[in-house]
Formats: sequence, C-alpha cells, structure tokens
Amino acid sequence: MDWFAPVDAYCERTGPDYWSEPINALTNLAFLLAAVLIWRRLQGPGLAMGRLMAGVLFVIGIGSWLFHTHANPLTSLMDVVPIVAFILLYVFAATRDYFGARPWVAAVVTAGFIPYAALTVPLFQQVPGLGSSASYAPVPLLIGVYALLLRRRLPQVARGLAIGAGLLVVSLTFRTLDEASCAVLPIGTHFMWHILNAIMLAWMIEVWRRHRVG
Repeated sequence: MDWFAPVDAYCERTGPDYWSEPINALTNLAFLLAAVLIWRRLQGPGLAMGRLMAGVLFVIGIGSWLFHTHANPLTSLMDVVPIVAFILLYVFAATRDYFGARPWVAAVVTAGFIPYAALTVPLFQQVPGLGSSASYAPVPLLIGVYALLLRRRLPQVARGLAIGAGLLVVSLTFRTLDEASCAVLPIGTHFMWHILNAIMLAWMIEVWRRHRVG
C-alpha cells in the first residue's frame, strides 16, 4: 500500500491540494473547542478518566484535520485511531461506572467491542446508501443498548445516553449524505458530521461527569 497516495473521499475535495477541503478542515476546530470546554468541567478528584477522554477528543480534531488537509491512507489512519480509542475508553468507563463493574470486567467488556463491531458492521453494510458510515453505525446502537439497560437503575444517565445516540444518528446522517448532496451542495455535508460529532462526544463525557460528581 502507498501510504501517501492521495485520497478523494468527500464531496468538497476537488484535488490533492492542502486546502482542497477548507470547510471540512476548519470545522475540526469544533473538536478542539469541545475538548477544551469539557476539560474545564473535569477538574477535581475522580475525574481522571474524563480528562483522558477529553484529551483524546482533542486528538480526534488533530487527526481529522490532518486527513482533510493531507488526504492519504496514513492520515486516514490518524483520523480513525483516536475515534476508536475514544469509543473503547467510553465503553470501559460506562461499564465500570454506570454498572458498577470491576475494572477487569469492564476491560473484558471493552475488548468485546471489537468482535461486536466485526459482527455488526457487515450487517450495516447491507443497508442501501449507508456506505462507509456503516463502520460507525454499531456505535449508536450500542449506546442505545446501554441506555435501555440503565433506564431504571440510572434514568438520568439513560436519558443522557439516549440523547447522545440521537445526536450521533443525526451526525451520521449528514456524513452519509455527503456524496449524494454534491450535485446541489458543492461543499457537501461532511462538515456537519464534525460539528455534531464534537457536540455529541463532549456531551457523552458530560453525562459521565454528572454521574461521577452526582
């Protein structure tokens, strides 16, 4: 594989130039801003995991910036890895703190996300028009499952998770519509994935923070 071969994956990109996706690139500032704002709410004992998630949220913005400026397989990896890291951290934190699981149990559940994704992504790939967004589709489903399981034990957390899942579904919708919207909207809709995803990830950390301090 040529790790530096140009990639054209989004509607806004018209060539291999650095600023070929200016809106997609600049809207990554939403991740950085969201990370800084939520970090400021995570001061105090018992919130180290939240600060770690906020740090990863900041790195998500950097990785996505690199991909939407230097679009190639290497920067695509830099874009995806922090997102996966955030998911795994949140699954661990949610399992440990919402369900009261021991850390080793939470670690096993977190490791189970990999086979879960491997089983469900091919199913979502069968959905017409979902395209590459199928790789993210198992995430709102999993959040919804957690919300359902927690609806009686921790109703406020369950409500917060349900809101997060809803935000992610809307965010994924914009991501999915990017190529289809090219004919009528030359900049595409991928930039809304960045903005809404930044809000959603910060919100998920906030749900966890409220539970920890509550």
